[in-house]
Amino acid sequence: MTDNYDSQGDVASHTTAYTVSAVTDYLKASLESDPRLADLTVVGEVSGYRNPSSGHHYFALKDEKSVIRGVMFRSGRGGEFFADGNQVICHGRISMYTARGDVQYYVDRVEPDGIGALQQAFEEMRKRLEAEGLFDSGRKRPIPELPARIAVITSPTGAVIQDILNVLSRRYPLAELTLIPTSVQGERAAPEIVQAFRALNAMDDIDVAIVARGGGSLEDLWPFNEESVARAIFASDVPTISAVGHETDTTIADYVADRRSPTPSAAAEIVAPDIRDLSAYISGFSDRIDEIVTRSMRDCRSQFELAVDRMSMQIPDTDAPRQRIDELLTRARLAGQRLVESSRQRLATVEASLNALGPSKILSRGYTITRLADGSVATSAEQFKSGDKLGVIFADGGVETTVDNVDTSDSKD
Repeated sequence: MTDNYDSQGDVASHTTAYTVSAVTDYLKASLESDPRLADLTVVGEVSGYRNPSSGHHYFALKDEKSVIRGVMFRSGRGGEFFADGNQVICHGRISMYTARGDVQYYVDRVEPDGIGALQQAFEEMRKRLEAEGLFDSGRKRPIPELPARIAVITSPTGAVIQDILNVLSRRYPLAELTLIPTSVQGERAAPEIVQAFRALNAMDDIDVAIVARGGGSLEDLWPFNEESVARAIFASDVPTISAVGHETDTTIADYVADRRSPTPSAAAEIVAPDIRDLSAYISGFSDRIDEIVTRSMRDCRSQFELAVDRMSMQIPDTDAPRQRIDELLTRARLAGQRLVESSRQRLATVEASLNALGPSKILSRGYTITRLADGSVATSAEQFKSGDKLGVIFADGGVETTVDNVDTSDSKD
């Protein structure tokens, strides 16, 4: 479609007359053929927003100079951020709505523009979920004191899982840890976290769960502010600790979880006791038993002696009863000493069993710890390739060596 112009710039006579539909179709095709308009991000203020019963979103984006009409169908993401006056960032494509001849922005994704808008969205969701009762302290469950199985929902490749493993192996090697891998940042994170909680609920004998990631900006942590994630934590079948970000970071997940931890490492300390504290408790319990038995024996002897004194005042000859009482007291004392010694031996056996489960004892039985070149603990042969440097820690020291061959056939069978 071209127009003819004369040398003076005036429109010359036309040889062809086009229909309105032909013109709009041509403009639509022209707009949609421009790759810059097919993948377009626009920032602006929402104006004239409508959300009819169809679920589609109709609006205009404006700045101080211009306005462009837009639509986002109900399948788009981020519709909750549409409101007159909101500053938003939209992604979509430019085309033409031929029925009206309007150039229109077809949006598939929208998010608030800037930290202020994100913070506003955070506060609005926090208030709404709080009103529904998701944060009520009365529904929060206690964390088990001696968990046998601990689940961790986090990225399998980040530093978070290594920090948790290091703390648990040092403090409480008795527990079995189960990793449920998920993304913790980006568009895929929220759906994957929800799926991870579904997997958690399908497992048997999990005593407590930790959902964790490292620090970051408000945008980085936003998956843990998603309503779907909050409801997944609320519906968890096991007590859940939220360990998202640093101590100063707060997310919706922190409010709905049974307990909030300032850091992932602190969550590992919360979820499991220190085996050294358990050993000290057992030792103190032995001392208390000894003290109770000794005090009981002393009280019994005092009562016997008082009774003998009373008898001596009423019975002329009390030598025989006194001797008999001394014999009984001696036998009782010996029996008490045997009881204390037996209790000490049982406690020593329990303490030795606990100590045998410590990392150093496990290493002394022939096990080793393998570390990657960056110092982190290796958990799979697939983390190595031929030529990699690695360190192997034994009970009495360590060696550094190089990988000659990697064989993962056993893990795949």
